[in-house]
Amino acid sequence: MSNAVVTLKKGEGRALKAGGPWIYDNEIESIMGSFENGDIVLVHDFDGYPMGKGFINRNSKICIRMMTRRSDVEIDREFLKKRVQDAWEYRKQTVDTSSCRVIFGEADFLPGLVVDKFSDVLVVQSLALGIDRVKETIIELLKEILVEDGIQIRGVYERSDAKVRTQEGMERVKGFIGEPFDPLVEIIENGVKYQVDVKDGQKTGFFLDQKYNRLAIQKLCKGARVLDCFTHTGSFALNAGIAGAAEVTGVDASELAVHQAEENAKLNGLGDRVKFICEDVFELLPELEKKGEKYDVVILDPPAFTKSRNSIKNAVRGYREINLRAMKLVKDRGFLATCSCSHFMDYELFTQTIGQAARNAHKRLRQVEFRTQAPDHPILWGAGDSYYLKFYIFQVADEN
Repeated sequence: MSNAVVTLKKGEGRALKAGGPWIYDNEIESIMGSFENGDIVLVHDFDGYPMGKGFINRNSKICIRMMTRRSDVEIDREFLKKRVQDAWEYRKQTVDTSSCRVIFGEADFLPGLVVDKFSDVLVVQSLALGIDRVKETIIELLKEILVEDGIQIRGVYERSDAKVRTQEGMERVKGFIGEPFDPLVEIIENGVKYQVDVKDGQKTGFFLDQKYNRLAIQKLCKGARVLDCFTHTGSFALNAGIAGAAEVTGVDASELAVHQAEENAKLNGLGDRVKFICEDVFELLPELEKKGEKYDVVILDPPAFTKSRNSIKNAVRGYREINLRAMKLVKDRGFLATCSCSHFMDYELFTQTIGQAARNAHKRLRQVEFRTQAPDHPILWGAGDSYYLKFYIFQVADEN
């Protein structure tokens, strides 16, 4: 804790006042008192009105990440314990906690920290300097809280290897926190078994945010011929297989992902009906169309095509292209499940892009449902970055 007081410029802090968790460097009028990057500072509005406390880091454009809107509380062990306890209680009320995201950064009022629980293993990702200093305390507190519910954590792995750490002036790190353990962890989600590689898998090892979206496609897949694009480790494909699909093809450009997907299919006894191929989806879809292939269900779960505002135009082209191609491969009155996990590709733009693809493909769309990320990735109003996943299921009809 420092004694520094940060004062905002007049007219700034609008996002903060609307419930946002960040203060940018260009919103600050002055900083009085001494501090080190990563310290807790007090924040005042231009007129001296107290706005709360947060971690400061002058290396980052996000200069302050708010921890509390109250200026009279200490950010100590008890404070952190309450935050962690609240996060866990919320998960118990809203999701299947056998594997789930336990802490989702700003949306759990612990900015810059992500903790995923895969069965009896925790994976932690720390993306901000202030929270990095207390991450081991938070993990310790979380383990204590889980033990009270009879959950013994056998190991913790850190995946703080994301590029954004460099923008905070931090090194990228990964490795065991505490005793080493086998980093291949078996989990069960929606009745499907997976081997999760917490050491070398993407991000924290597995995308938990699609849990209930994967479940939503099960009811469409009984007896169906299914194409799952950008399958990663096979999650949508396996949900289709478990639901009784006649034939499933999963596609991914990563050989490692395809290998893991094949192992997951064997684990579920689906090796005969669920097959995986290593191909570039953008090249494969036009080829399938030329061959006259048709599917009852096509699933598109691409990586984020844009991670900044600057590349939105290219992203729109990418989403429009794959959705148009996918619609052409869906049988008349078959189904398309399509999503975007990019925060910058917002709901309106994504919806508009799919509409354009449908017009260009001469298809009529009937919306079955619209979904977002699972509740263990809560969307905090005022914190736009916490809302990133858009997921549609459509029935695709030929124009008639």
